[in-house]
Amino acid sequence: MGMTPSFFACFLLLTMFLSLSYEAITPTSPLSIGQTLSSSNGVYELGFFSPNNSQNQYVGIWLKDPVRRVVVWVANRESPVTDSTANLTISTNGSLLLYNGKHGVVWSTGENFASNEYSATLSDDGNLMVILDNVSRRIIWQSIDHLGDTMLPFSTLTYNLTTGEKRVLTSWKSYTDPSPGDFVGEVTPQVPPLCEARRRIGEAVHGLKQDRNSKPPRITTTSEGSLKIFHHNGTDWAVDYEAPLANSCDFYDVCGPFGLCVMSPSPKCKCFKGFVPKYTEEWKRGNWTGGCVRRTVLDCQGSSTGKAADVFHALANIKPPDFYIFSDTLDAEDCYQSCLQNCSCLAFAYINGIGCLEWNQDLMDAVQFSVGGETLSIRLAHSEFGGNKRKKTIVATSVSLTVFVILGFAAFGFWRCRVKHIAHISKDAWNNDLKQQDVPGLDFFEMNTILTATNNYSPSNKLGQGGFGSVYKGKLQDGKEIAVKRLSSSSGQGKEEFMNEIVLISKLQHRNLVRVLGCCIEGEEKLLIYEFMVNKSLNTFIFDSRKRLEIDWPKRFDIIQGIARGLLYLHRDSRLRVIHRDLKVSNCYAEILSV
Repeated sequence: MGMTPSFFACFLLLTMFLSLSYEAITPTSPLSIGQTLSSSNGVYELGFFSPNNSQNQYVGIWLKDPVRRVVVWVANRESPVTDSTANLTISTNGSLLLYNGKHGVVWSTGENFASNEYSATLSDDGNLMVILDNVSRRIIWQSIDHLGDTMLPFSTLTYNLTTGEKRVLTSWKSYTDPSPGDFVGEVTPQVPPLCEARRRIGEAVHGLKQDRNSKPPRITTTSEGSLKIFHHNGTDWAVDYEAPLANSCDFYDVCGPFGLCVMSPSPKCKCFKGFVPKYTEEWKRGNWTGGCVRRTVLDCQGSSTGKAADVFHALANIKPPDFYIFSDTLDAEDCYQSCLQNCSCLAFAYINGIGCLEWNQDLMDAVQFSVGGETLSIRLAHSEFGGNKRKKTIVATSVSLTVFVILGFAAFGFWRCRVKHIAHISKDAWNNDLKQQDVPGLDFFEMNTILTATNNYSPSNKLGQGGFGSVYKGKLQDGKEIAVKRLSSSSGQGKEEFMNEIVLISKLQHRNLVRVLGCCIEGEEKLLIYEFMVNKSLNTFIFDSRKRLEIDWPKRFDIIQGIARGLLYLHRDSRLRVIHRDLKVSNCYAEILSV
């Protein structure tokens, strides 16, 4: 019998739909990437997802929403799969297994039961359940017992006081990384319980009330450490409640052990009286998690009232710290006596309507309000109260020393400013004097020009050293090479001598004398700039066994004549008679003497 085209198309669409949406997972019908398992009411869906559109795939449960997918539970939080053939199935012993293709099992429920009929379904409450058989419908494993970062209606946080087992919320590491983050939500074993947010060391949270919206409300522990209650307003998710807010004392133990968080628009931490920061530098930088330590060790003597006996310091408007225990006492006085006689008792508080609370370990998560709260009494060494007079003396001494040091620095600063001012005036006068002199053909160079030319007086540019100072080779921006004579401050040459040398040298112009190009004066620096002699001085030739061969006797005779002409000019022919008293080969340059 033939099949009509319309019937075939309907059959094909029905087949595709069944291949994408499952009613249950069985040993013979695993869940693969691209397939989903839906709850009967169409609110929840189980399948593979990638939170950051990467190759990492996770098995999770989410609220079906065409606008934005909201993941409420993740199976393989720490073990993403990357193989396209990954699948979720049930073993023959009733354990859910997540295979990463050919790479084996990366996550499982670990349950083992003796039966051959198992299935996994998704309830209308968003609970993934492994059922033993279709007759007894016995649940052997369920996701609601292994919470992630989200709490749904009918899910609970528990703490077994006998075994210590607990069911907690654990935040994602980030909005795109489902692996366990830094924060948890958990029920504390204290009575009465607390409702706080803390960094993965235990937590109490509010319960979630069921409403009748089409999409159920949820509580989520965020990667920033907040607990948020969401409800769906018909178009999107809205936050009903959030705690703690950013920069809030509601963050658990924000000030560390024996630290007190002062509630204000900008919360700040301080140590209890008698305590000091454990890590001072970190505390100053605003990292208070290290908390505080005692300044003076306790000297508990039970009910003793002697001078060395411990005392209690009362603080008002305090939110009681964590980890207290009840003491069966009648009134506030009995509460005080009970703590005083117990050396392990570090603090106590008597609260009307509740009774006596005592602390025998570090005070954690204490907060001080501007109004309200309770009175907390902390055990301190007696010396913390008896040292007021001594402290005043120390303070007075410290203030006096501080004032003396400040005055000393002020006097030193005034003296330095005066010296610099005098030096500045002297420098200006020096420059003015030089400019007023008749120095024809002499250039005044800027210090930056000289520093650039000599590469900041690089040792590789040093040509020589003498009693007057050092000589450096330099190269100006136009490519011209120069020699810079940097006078030493220990040369003994003062302002007048330097000015006389500049004026004198500027008037000495001869072909057998090295020509001066200019000078530079800045601060204590006094520089003379000469033309650069490429062949250097005679000593590099005469005392070198190889180079001495380059100057034969006719050349040497020319050099001798050049020296004689230069001395003759200095001694007789120049406008100023100059007696050269330091004639040596290191002061003679071959290239100008042979001219």
